[in-house]
Amino acid sequence: MAYEGYTTFTASQDEGVLTVTFDFGSVNVQGQEMLSDLNGLAMRLERDRDIKVVVFQSANPEIWVCHYDTNLLKDMSTEAVSREEAKLLDLQAVLERISKVPQATIAKLEGFARGGGHEFALACDMRFAARGKYKFMQMEVGMGILPCGGGASRMARQVGLGRALEIILSARDFDADEAEAYGTINKALEPDEIGEYVDTLAKRIAKFPAESINACKQMVYESIDKPIDEALKAEAYWLYQATSKTPAVKRFQIADDQGLEHDIENQRNWNKLVMDVQNIN
Repeated sequence: MAYEGYTTFTASQDEGVLTVTFDFGSVNVQGQEMLSDLNGLAMRLERDRDIKVVVFQSANPEIWVCHYDTNLLKDMSTEAVSREEAKLLDLQAVLERISKVPQATIAKLEGFARGGGHEFALACDMRFAARGKYKFMQMEVGMGILPCGGGASRMARQVGLGRALEIILSARDFDADEAEAYGTINKALEPDEIGEYVDTLAKRIAKFPAESINACKQMVYESIDKPIDEALKAEAYWLYQATSKTPAVKRFQIADDQGLEHDIENQRNWNKLVMDVQNIN
């Protein structure tokens, strides 16, 4: 499946990893062009089982993705609407679609990600940031609005209520180490370490079955909003979605036939063993 024809980024495939590199204008502004490209990308990813991981990065040495295009905000209605009349914004809808693709998504953050850019990062499954280069901010309260690309909705789920409100209401820059401490990113890394770290992680995940990756991802997201009894039922549901489409049962049978689980050396070396069983299909 060809990943080409985009105006705001390029996409290159290396086996099961697709690397998306933003390169649009001077600051990678998040406007209709980028939203259109992301929507088209999501449509292709939804049908692709060869791509297992998507890494989002930037060609700009200072900026990952900029805030939402302010030209699209100046024409907002000044009239309040009822809850029934409220419709999803384009930014919300596109980032929600990106968040639900069956692949694992990684934001490789080596520059500023403020406003809508940060909300895009929050819509990814994982985030890794370079020290001394990365900063994020939700500045919307100072402009008289609120984070409206999923930032207000996803922030508390990511970091908890108090920290979410501090981030949103302070409208200040947070650096990579603060982001790691607060939980908006997975890990802060030195600039010369982030490339290898993300590449190694992406390639490892890409070795696993596509349907298992999707089942794990969908289950984790679904469980956030459910009471534990409903979450456990959902867990069982997604388990069987995976076993129906992956060689899981065959792998377990071979392990049982060969007595692998009773071998202490295997117990000591699961980090390697889990990669070795990928040869069983």
